[in-house]
Amino acid sequence: MNDAWAARPPLDRDGADRALAHLRDEKERISTALLELEGHQGYQLLDGAALDGKTRRLQAEVRARMAELWALFDHYGRVLGEAEQLRARHSRPDRERLAELTRLLAGPSVELPAAEVPLERRTLLAVPSGERLTLQAVVARMTPLYEDVAKTVAGLDAVWSALLSRLADVEAEQRAAAVLLASLGGTDPDLERLTTELGTVAAVVRGDPLALASGGRADTGRLDALRTALADVRRGLEEAQRLRDGFADRIAGLGAVLDELRATEAEARRVRDEVRAKIASPVLPDPPDMSATLADRLSAAGRPPHGTAARAGGWNDLADRVADLERAMRTALDQARGDVEVVRGLLDRREELRGRLQAYRAKAARLGGSEDAELTAIYERARELLWTSPCDLREATATLAGYQQAITSRAKGAER
Repeated sequence: MNDAWAARPPLDRDGADRALAHLRDEKERISTALLELEGHQGYQLLDGAALDGKTRRLQAEVRARMAELWALFDHYGRVLGEAEQLRARHSRPDRERLAELTRLLAGPSVELPAAEVPLERRTLLAVPSGERLTLQAVVARMTPLYEDVAKTVAGLDAVWSALLSRLADVEAEQRAAAVLLASLGGTDPDLERLTTELGTVAAVVRGDPLALASGGRADTGRLDALRTALADVRRGLEEAQRLRDGFADRIAGLGAVLDELRATEAEARRVRDEVRAKIASPVLPDPPDMSATLADRLSAAGRPPHGTAARAGGWNDLADRVADLERAMRTALDQARGDVEVVRGLLDRREELRGRLQAYRAKAARLGGSEDAELTAIYERARELLWTSPCDLREATATLAGYQQAITSRAKGAER
């Protein structure tokens, strides 16, 4: 290569000046690109962090490539500086000076020490004495190094930024829950467990984010699950706070529900007794009787936490018990109302049958059946069943159906 360059005609003065201007611009652009790369958020995170695992190995690779980039750039800059100084000393360079400028600007003027020769260019049996490159070849070697580092840093930044952003949301959720718990007093085993788990995941996010990446994308599954669980805990603590702030009104409201439940259960028993008196062999649900048990639970929940109870569970524990009691009361009230409807339905059924009997009788009269002995006998039997206590609803229903069929039969006969 040296012989070939020695035989090459030297640049003229204008050609040398143009080459210098081009290389100065190239050097400035390379410097700007390298500084911007080092200023990139992803590079700053990577370069300044104490890392582990996959990310630590990536950190070492990026640092090695950046060191190689700056070393090549320094060699490039020194040779260009030497050429600039030579040109500055000779305003009208002779052929010998132009030949030297040509060698510096276009020849193999960059000498890499043996230690800087890439591994893939070394041999098994000999340590290379060095390598000589042109300025153009230096740029060609820097280009893939730069592109590889830039791509690596951008990819890591995308993963890390997504994880850190999600982690910030989860940690904010945890802090909000912790503040609520501190104001309420007591402990929350779920919050303690989730806080411990969050600490573990946060250490991975900050120390080895690539361990939480898949296919070049951040895997936020664990963080998402933690945020959902912590949000549930926070909502429970907010409920406890609302309970504390409006404790008297909340308990009074439960007392009102309990009073309504007692009244509904009493109504269910009253209607039940009425049905037993008026309906023969009724199939009735068991009488509702939850108010006494729920009254005991309300009495226990009506005492705000203090002393040992406050330290152990506090308002958070009481909020869970009050919420359970509210659900139990609503369920019991719905059940009692349903029982009233079921039992009263038997009386409503009797009234419905009575109304239908009178309607069928009016229809029979319009058809001229008032003097029909058979129709009259069926009617009297149905009326006796429906107006006798206790009423046999099954037999009354069957008799009424027979009365309807008899009337329908006579109506068809009249039409023929």
